[in-house]
Amino acid sequence: MSTIGQEYLTTIQQQFHHFKIRAEQAIAQLSEEDLHWTPGRESNSVAIIMQHLSGNMHSRWIDFLHSDGEKDFRDRDLEFIHQFKTKDVLLQEWNDGWELLFKTINFLGEEDLQRTVTLRGKPLSVMSAIQIEVAHVSYHVGQILYIGKQIKDEEWIVLSIPKNRSKGGCHL
Repeated sequence: MSTIGQEYLTTIQQQFHHFKIRAEQAIAQLSEEDLHWTPGRESNSVAIIMQHLSGNMHSRWIDFLHSDGEKDFRDRDLEFIHQFKTKDVLLQEWNDGWELLFKTINFLGEEDLQRTVTLRGKPLSVMSAIQIEVAHVSYHVGQILYIGKQIKDEEWIVLSIPKNRSKGGCHL
């Protein structure tokens, strides 16, 4: 029988995998040019969001239990500047960030959930730090999906329940 802490860690793993897969299904539908498209000067492209999430994951998940989640090497402002990286480079950075996240969460045990970590100098529980990342990642994955759908319009392959198809069962 699993404990609530074990169930939480398993659920978090599944949720992060779901976010990653959904984002990658959207990214796969986009060309390199599409990845850099923005609706306006102050808007983010999918490429920028990928850069930002990668930078965030590198900062948060390296030495997670022992150092502040906002590392000195991170240049958050640079993450929001168009660098016009290729799709391959963006995906490599993206995957490197996710690898750090999954490696760290796989390493955590139930006993770690109430340990204290810091984020921007603020102490919080491991569980709270994970929840902050869940909210952050889900927010930006939603942006990736929304931008992708705007770009592809009728060509967009729906990644959840298509319109007028919600009857007839549970879909997650």
